[in-house]
Amino acid sequence: MPKKTWLYLLCLAEIGTMLVLLNYSAVLPILKEEWHLTNAQAGLIFSSYQVGYILLVILLSTLTDYLDTKKIYVFSALWAGAAGVLFSLLAGGFASALILRSLTGFGLAGTYMPGLKMVSSRFGPEERGEAVGLYVGAFSLGTALSLYVSGLLTGLFHWRVAMLVTSLGPLAGGLLAWRILDDMPPAPAAGRLRDVKAQIFANRPALLVMAGYAAHMWEMFGMRGWIVAFFVAVLATRSMEVSRAASLGAMLSSLIVLAGAFSTALAGRLSDRFGRTATISVIMLCSAACSLVFGWLRPLPVALVVTVSLIYGFLVTAESSVLSTAVTEMVSFPYLGAAMALQSFLGWTAASLSPVVFGAVLDLTNPAARVAAAGYTPLWGPAFMVLGLGALCGPLAMRLIRSGENTDT
Repeated sequence: MPKKTWLYLLCLAEIGTMLVLLNYSAVLPILKEEWHLTNAQAGLIFSSYQVGYILLVILLSTLTDYLDTKKIYVFSALWAGAAGVLFSLLAGGFASALILRSLTGFGLAGTYMPGLKMVSSRFGPEERGEAVGLYVGAFSLGTALSLYVSGLLTGLFHWRVAMLVTSLGPLAGGLLAWRILDDMPPAPAAGRLRDVKAQIFANRPALLVMAGYAAHMWEMFGMRGWIVAFFVAVLATRSMEVSRAASLGAMLSSLIVLAGAFSTALAGRLSDRFGRTATISVIMLCSAACSLVFGWLRPLPVALVVTVSLIYGFLVTAESSVLSTAVTEMVSFPYLGAAMALQSFLGWTAASLSPVVFGAVLDLTNPAARVAAAGYTPLWGPAFMVLGLGALCGPLAMRLIRSGENTDT
């Protein structure tokens, strides 16, 4: 099978596995009201998916250095779909939702990074940035569809129908991967702990790129976790009913996430030409600037908020593929699974913390009496600023890489 055809089909499988990623975000405003959740509790349920991912990603990504990557990918995709179906049928409050979303997150641990490793093994350095950009773009397209389909089905039927239908995506993705992927046994040199330490933990540039990835994930998942709720507040300002606002907000938010699907491939191509660290720095500075101002736009006209949000969504995702490509180029392939495990652990730990911190800041800056009087959460600026401040750590890490390179020369 031609490399490009193989890549497109793997991206299609990846889109399927991503349909459960943000389906909870689409129904968060409804569940918050139905289950009487605080903002912090709602953020914890969102983050439990990332926590589930973190609990298994070290194991599963590292195992790709020792076991057939295809089998890990397929099993994990099917697991994610099954757990998502259980959420749609059984979740009835904070505790059950927390557990079932964690179980769904287990599936992502065995699909996203193992798939990225398979892409890196097929494409050489001169074309890897673009190939990884397409793969990461499929991640964004899948998450955009997750929001859009969930919001559409919630408006037409019920949030349980939305969660059920989107949970079929990973099942379909796993079956497609089983058909198209070749067996990928481990490289023969995968082995000793001492070599892993030398390749990864003593590799300063790789560790700094991973720090940049954590800053990126902090900003992106804080924004994605709360963007639907933010649009509900924007629409509620215009006296729109909550369930209708949630459905429309999810569909608007899907366009924002979709913008990121186009930016990753472009950023990957630019990084092939202008360098990884320079591309990452410019994009993250622009994205952080968006985070610092975005939350203050709520009272402004909806058309203006949507326009700025599309720019925000384009930028907040763009550097993801470049960061992942940089790691694949800084670590020898036999140890790449372990490196990706560490990268994922750091990045998704940040991704699990930022929505909770975001929700806590919302609670602190929006007294209950003020929210009750307004009928929606009015103040969003400080919470989004927390995301922007975290994102600034990315360009700082890239500057440290470049200063180290200059010192070496």
